[in-house]
Amino acid sequence: MIAGPVPVIIPAAGAGRRMKADIPKQYLEVSGKTILEHTINKLLSHPATGQIIVAVSDEDPYFEQLTVAQHPDVRRVSGGKERSDTVLNALSDLLERQSVDWVMVHDAARPCIRHEDISRLVDELSDEECGGILAVPVRDTMKRSDQTAHIKHTVERAMLWHALTPQLFQASVLHQALIEAKASGIAVTDESSALEWKGYHPRLITGHADNIKITQPEDLALATFYLSRNKEETC
Repeated sequence: MIAGPVPVIIPAAGAGRRMKADIPKQYLEVSGKTILEHTINKLLSHPATGQIIVAVSDEDPYFEQLTVAQHPDVRRVSGGKERSDTVLNALSDLLERQSVDWVMVHDAARPCIRHEDISRLVDELSDEECGGILAVPVRDTMKRSDQTAHIKHTVERAMLWHALTPQLFQASVLHQALIEAKASGIAVTDESSALEWKGYHPRLITGHADNIKITQPEDLALATFYLSRNKEETC
């Protein structure tokens, strides 16, 4: 049983250059609020989550302008150069201030996360050695290319998954894995990959495909649709 509210780290120090916007993508507006506000509100309104630690660049002028930045359960910390640096900074800050057993990490640009998926993640990982992640099975035919974008071969999609967030891990285990991966120069693309490098086997918990990460301009319209459909889950 995972006891007590679980703190959530939101790495939000990136620029999101693929959006081709004048501001970081987490501050673009969807349905009257910024993407980051939707994400934070969705997490704050779930009973299993506790403090929200938002890691942003020290030069970020936008976060403090958000109403949610003044929420008593929202804390700003300094981000880093890479995502893994940002999460490590936030997790180190958290562990210095309080004793924490479990921690979630959730992408700033995933505002459409469903409450039911957060509940499933928490409920199903209570007996796991290190934790696990939300994910969805790959449905499309997968191709591997060469460096010139020509197909080399078709990849068997059985047992392939799209990794999502939140990802939920024992805080001390994740912290140590991130420290060692950084010291060894290991590329960490998500929190699970740091634990995989250490020899752990995080569990995959089936989520919903509408938990999209807003990356391209065309994702904004899709996020608007999903948020309007699930607006009862925001606070």
